[in-house]
Amino acid sequence: MISPNRMSRLFAGTPFDIPPTCSRCGDPVENCDCPAEQPNAPEWLPPSQQRVKVRRDRRKHKRVVTVIWGLSPEESDLKTLLSQLKSKCGAGGAIEDASIEIQGDHVQRVSDLLKQIGYRLG
Repeated sequence: MISPNRMSRLFAGTPFDIPPTCSRCGDPVENCDCPAEQPNAPEWLPPSQQRVKVRRDRRKHKRVVTVIWGLSPEESDLKTLLSQLKSKCGAGGAIEDASIEIQGDHVQRVSDLLKQIGYRLG
């Protein structure tokens, strides 16, 4: 009987069967003792060292959005910040051209939340 892990390979049981090997030590994967690779987490700049600006904009059909801008996408976790702002404001939003847009007029609420997180407004 062929083992279950051999059945999952394309050429299992044929002369062309090549067992997978570890890219670091070269041993077969079943015998490898290498620790699992940890993905590198990006290093974000702390909020206290970043200056952010908040403004209200009007879009077509007189729709109002709150725009948070002045943050560098390479130094800030814009996705996490967007998620926090959307949940606190109870509104939708998106990241557009290195700025965060929240649907509706939430300038005061967003400013208070950013100060609470530790960002400098300016």
